[in-house]
Amino acid sequence: MKVGVIGGGAAGLAAAFELLRQGHEVEVFERAPFLGGQASTFDVGGARLEKGYHHLFTSDVDMAWLINELGLGDKLAWIPSKVGLFHKGRIWNFSTPKDLLKFSAISLIDRFRLGLVTLYLRRRRNWRGLENVTAAKWLPRWVGKRGYEAIWEPLLRGKFGQHYNEIGMTWFWGKIALRLASRGKSLGGERLGYPTGSFGEVFDTLGEQIRELGGEVHTGANVLNVAMTDGKATGLEVQLAGEEPSTRHFDAVLATTPSWVFASLAPELPPSYQEQLTSTTYLAAVMMVLELDRPLTSTYWMSIADSEVPFVAAIEHTNFMPPEHYGGSHLLYLANYLDKDNPMYHMNHDELLEHYLPSLKRLNPDFDASWIKSSHYHREEAAQPVNGTGYASRIPAHKTPIEGLYLANTTQIFPEDRGTNYSVRLGRKAVRLLLADYGHSVTGELPEPVIKDSITSAMEW
Repeated sequence: MKVGVIGGGAAGLAAAFELLRQGHEVEVFERAPFLGGQASTFDVGGARLEKGYHHLFTSDVDMAWLINELGLGDKLAWIPSKVGLFHKGRIWNFSTPKDLLKFSAISLIDRFRLGLVTLYLRRRRNWRGLENVTAAKWLPRWVGKRGYEAIWEPLLRGKFGQHYNEIGMTWFWGKIALRLASRGKSLGGERLGYPTGSFGEVFDTLGEQIRELGGEVHTGANVLNVAMTDGKATGLEVQLAGEEPSTRHFDAVLATTPSWVFASLAPELPPSYQEQLTSTTYLAAVMMVLELDRPLTSTYWMSIADSEVPFVAAIEHTNFMPPEHYGGSHLLYLANYLDKDNPMYHMNHDELLEHYLPSLKRLNPDFDASWIKSSHYHREEAAQPVNGTGYASRIPAHKTPIEGLYLANTTQIFPEDRGTNYSVRLGRKAVRLLLADYGHSVTGELPEPVIKDSITSAMEW
């Protein structure tokens, strides 16, 4: 069969790769002039760096498989990480479970409660029993009010803003289960993975291999709508760079766009399915990347549990990868997830930097603006779906009510959170579902997921 794929991010490219491996034809249409979606890169100091921070956990088996399959396995480095928490004017080390016992901002009893609940969540297998309770209600009950208010509440507020008390406990469970799974049975310090040529190299190589296998990949391609014939999806109306709009005919179409974009491309979808698409709330990601002439801290990943700091995380990439890789610059991400009505979402580069600068001095009292060699501003509209209670029951089906039309996007990754690993799995699984619907057999097994009972790992979807 011949399939049209909308979107050249992780899910779309993985889907195209899977189609070709299964002996089918494919065309990919990406609106941006580059591939990779949210894992796209820009140049820093002669190297490529992700616009938004990226790394792999040891449990990210699907992305690790893809990197090896592309012949880039020798470039996948596994590096010890150093994790911290900024709380009440101090950076606390949280790299190992033992660090929790040193967290004297709360009582020893509360520290033990936090540790015991974390272990319980790690060992719990049935996430469906948590579907109808929010993290804001469940956590204070079991970890205690003081532990919740010191750590989890500010992190939930930072991540989800005004939606923090809507977030289902299932989402929180997934974060704990996957993060601790990456540490192994010993629960010691974690090692994180990073392709030393950047994730940009991974997706560029994937695009090249898709073309070598006979697929077509178009960048700068605007998909105008899904072409319909007798109530079936039969193609795409597209406008390629420098060309007039035209209709490309396909046996089936797989979209990997955000839900609201997909809804606009296929207005013939029935109201009930449209409502599932448009009811999803997305938070945007706003990312400031600073090139410094020295490190700000010694921590790689620092979560911010302080309402006075206007960003949710400070990630020092060069406390993970060496600064020599980037021409000697020390690279710092300042990350935020925001509603589009948040004033910070509408700040320009200079305004946002000025807004952030005082908080950098709180992280390091010696900080001076003269340390900044350069700065970069990136924004992503559909970075984080808001996963409320009962979320699993509201996920739109991958097989839409229109014959021949399929959807695979981050709203359907559950109970795992969005990420390149799960997008790769999602794209490959969607293809297998599509092919099965058309009576085609598939070869090869998918890597075993860490969470067995998950939406993305269930063949019935």
